[in-house]
Amino acid sequence: MKVFSFLARLAAILCLLVPQAVQADDVVKVGVTVSLTGKYNEPGLEQHRGIQMWASDLNARGALLGKRVRVVYYDDESDRGTSARLYQRLITEDKVDLLIGPYSSGLTLSASEVAEQHDFPMVAAGAASDEIWERGYRNIFGIETPSTRYMEPVVEFAKEQGLKNIAIFYADNEFPHEVAAGVRSQAATAGLNIVFDEEYPRDSTDFVTLVERMGASKPDIVIGGTYFDDSVAFVRQAKKSNLQPKAFVFTVGPALTQFGDALGADAEGIMGVVQWLRSDRMPAGYDFSYRYERKYGRNAGHHAAYGYSAGQVLEAAVRLAGSLDKDSIREQLGEMKFRSLLGHYRVDETGKQVANKTTVLQWQEGHRRLILPEQMAERPFRLLR
Repeated sequence: MKVFSFLARLAAILCLLVPQAVQADDVVKVGVTVSLTGKYNEPGLEQHRGIQMWASDLNARGALLGKRVRVVYYDDESDRGTSARLYQRLITEDKVDLLIGPYSSGLTLSASEVAEQHDFPMVAAGAASDEIWERGYRNIFGIETPSTRYMEPVVEFAKEQGLKNIAIFYADNEFPHEVAAGVRSQAATAGLNIVFDEEYPRDSTDFVTLVERMGASKPDIVIGGTYFDDSVAFVRQAKKSNLQPKAFVFTVGPALTQFGDALGADAEGIMGVVQWLRSDRMPAGYDFSYRYERKYGRNAGHHAAYGYSAGQVLEAAVRLAGSLDKDSIREQLGEMKFRSLLGHYRVDETGKQVANKTTVLQWQEGHRRLILPEQMAERPFRLLR
């Protein structure tokens, strides 16, 4: 009787365990590292929230190949080496099925090396450096406009408005370097003058002497290859030093709602180059922004759209492939044409995005307003003087 009782209990336990094992196998694991801490924590967190919203939406409307999606993530501390090490862990220990890249071009350069070593396709979310796609890799696919083309609409705007003298400054990092290179090339083509051209240390927030030298060059427009903290610090110093061009345009910083929180009235009139804003009439933009605000208590910025769109692109490739086979997914990512929340997705033979274009916003009355291209603008642009 005791033996029978023991066997009965064992059978009951096994019955409970078997469904759990099936459920564990019945999940598609998406691996990513997130800059929850460190210098990229503001855009990194927003990108992560976009990825989580995509996964939640996908699960709410059904499944992917009959399986629920779960995002497996770790804090990369905004550090390249940490991100690379954690992608190694995601692939070899966590055995994830799909990969989304981290925030920033620098971290993506390191993370994509790991993906390439394992021949594992990765969709880059917040990364635009041309260098990522110049290494001959076959496993990294971008959704952002390449950094050398980031400021194209700004240079065109400068020419149209007669802003002939351009000052550029940029952080010592891949993405800002390439933004500056693009401005130089486009300005030369447009017949505009680069009157100031200077790099600063990537973590710098001291712009006293740089602003003084820039002021002496008397620029009509200031273009910055910046992140969040440095763009805020630069504007504060420009106000203190009475630097008065007709326009300020930066990358990253002005696109975040935190930019306005940090600067208050000093954010007024500052422009930013963005891949997405809810008013740019991309499919489901207002719906996404509304639900993001309800969930997280603030309006979505373009970094959230990066995360959501990376998920959409990856999902489309999996559905077209009809499996989680990496060769089939890689083939679809390379060949498919798709329209995500961020816009058109189409890549060249290197995996670099060729279909998307940037837009320009301006802070007006405490809000980010889309101003360029004019046919999409919700408000006309305003020069600062």
